[in-house]
Amino acid sequence: MRLTLLASILLLALPTARAAEPASARYGLELEGFDYPYPVQRHRFQSQGQPLQMAYLDVRPQRPNGETVVLLHGKNFCAATWEATIAALREAGYRVIAPDQVGFCKSSKPERYQFSLHQLAANTHGLLRSLGIERAHVVGHSMGGMLATRYALMYPQATAQLLLVNPIGLEDWQAEGVPWISIDDNYARELKTDYASIRRYQQNSYYDGQWKPEYDRWARMLAGLYAGPGRERVAWTSALTSDMVFSQPVLYEFPRLRVPTTLLIGQRDRTVVRGDTAPAEVRARLGQYPQLGKRTAAAIPDARLVEFADLGHSPQVEAPERFNAALLEALATR
Repeated sequence: MRLTLLASILLLALPTARAAEPASARYGLELEGFDYPYPVQRHRFQSQGQPLQMAYLDVRPQRPNGETVVLLHGKNFCAATWEATIAALREAGYRVIAPDQVGFCKSSKPERYQFSLHQLAANTHGLLRSLGIERAHVVGHSMGGMLATRYALMYPQATAQLLLVNPIGLEDWQAEGVPWISIDDNYARELKTDYASIRRYQQNSYYDGQWKPEYDRWARMLAGLYAGPGRERVAWTSALTSDMVFSQPVLYEFPRLRVPTTLLIGQRDRTVVRGDTAPAEVRARLGQYPQLGKRTAAAIPDARLVEFADLGHSPQVEAPERFNAALLEALATR
């Protein structure tokens, strides 16, 4: 009788224990169901023989200073991740354009598309031209730093200033010994992505083993895409864009930059694309951002380096007030 009573108590308690962990949201193929902090607009255009749309935020200040800042997201981020930065820039008088690149977040995810940093830069330039913006300050984070660099190389006259926030691509992973993976194999890996794997990766690579509640919103945003009805297309597109990032390094062209450039580098970042596939001795020497930041600043003509000693891959998420102050100072310096 006692065993039966104990079993009954445990069964009654089980739903309560499970309810303590909130169910993961399931978002649509274009992140339907996840709200952005500002109204989402759509840039519709033709590319590679098909109609596409780029979602973007166009946030205008109450007291304009006549300048525009473009914010380019990373691979595991979206335009919404810039929420605190957008608010600070708007308050300072800047018009802010924050697009979701094709293949990401609320934008189209074409099944057949030749993803390249050149193509994404051209798409972004087309968006800005459609808005009548001829020149802007371009800020890129993570993969967005690679894209921002390519944009400045392709459109120097349209780039007032280049600001790179913990950009990836500061080293050539393949040349350093990280093995190549086929898109099909990477697709199989991507299909296994869930909240737990996203958090584990970001905690170890982005946040130096730490995790705070404010990081959860962005991890669950990404997990919701993989959990939703378009998960196969999301995983396939992610496999394609991973190959783009891995195989199109921009570091060899840093000396060709001819626009004012500032690097904002969290020193505790250890991000390495596909680092889990590399031999231990290779992985150990990669992703050393204290050295990579200095090396990159030396390679770019007249670059300025801002270091955050206690921050990691996403300083705008970890310490938004401190990051925004540094960003505004950099914008005003050049």
